[in-house]
Amino acid sequence: MPQLFLNERSCETTADPDRVNRAMTELVKAIAAVARVDRPGTVLVAREPVTALQLAKDHPIAKWIGAPGSKELWQRLLLMQTKYPHADVYPEGETFSDVAYSHEGVPVTGLGAAHLMGGVGVSLPLDPRWDADQITLEREELLDDADDADGGSTLTAVEVPHAATRDHVASHLPSIREEAEAALRGDLSAIRTGAELWDRCGGLFPHLRFLPHVEAQLRELKQYWVHPVRKRLAEMDRAVLLWDAATQPDGPQWGSAVTPEHSGRKRDYCAFTDLDGTVQYFDSHLRFTPDEGRLHFRFVSATRRVHIAHIGRKLGV
Repeated sequence: MPQLFLNERSCETTADPDRVNRAMTELVKAIAAVARVDRPGTVLVAREPVTALQLAKDHPIAKWIGAPGSKELWQRLLLMQTKYPHADVYPEGETFSDVAYSHEGVPVTGLGAAHLMGGVGVSLPLDPRWDADQITLEREELLDDADDADGGSTLTAVEVPHAATRDHVASHLPSIREEAEAALRGDLSAIRTGAELWDRCGGLFPHLRFLPHVEAQLRELKQYWVHPVRKRLAEMDRAVLLWDAATQPDGPQWGSAVTPEHSGRKRDYCAFTDLDGTVQYFDSHLRFTPDEGRLHFRFVSATRRVHIAHIGRKLGV
């Protein structure tokens, strides 16, 4: 489902009215190009209703609507599914309050939301900064005591798919088309619910084993957690498949950051009865969302299997 997140910073330019109208026309045509590939799934997400958008300083969207040639495009936009604010598409209960995104030192809420939700950022083509099909952002993530004894934050550079013109969209159409076609084929990327994910875990992830209570956790996953969880499970399964004990004595190279709980939380929250009936600590964990989504596991090198004890919110919360 190609969720398109409007970059609010691209709507803060001072520009000639005709130039602003041309930019909006190009952007709507780019959005329409995405919708032609996956009309049911395309969603435009903004910080405010599309009827209230300011396209530039002193240039409300009404000025574009009234410009020659805009009426049909405006009607197309109204027929599309639109959502606002950005938090409306976040998983239930998620605020992502511990992560922030910036571009060239300036906060970019819309582009950050696109990265969080695996979507595409879209911008008005009024500034050379937005003339790209990929945008590099700086992500700052707060680290709580559970993940870092000293607290603090971590900074990383991340890439988000982006489009401001039809040429930019063209570079993303293969992946958008692939996901739309996957929904018809029924493969991994087409899985939409936690129940579907659980029913296919045995065939999709042969190197993973799940403690009995994890079935209910997977079946009850919120819709917007399904994609990041299935991605993490696929990464873990592949990491075990590629693991060479001779060259990687510390274990597989996981596809995302794996950290241990500190001793207090390990003792209080991370003991589970494993599949053989023994009590083991499952303090190794990774995040499947930047906020509270956690997956706790232990790797059993003797059997080349990952045992998973928890998929859900941060333990103890």
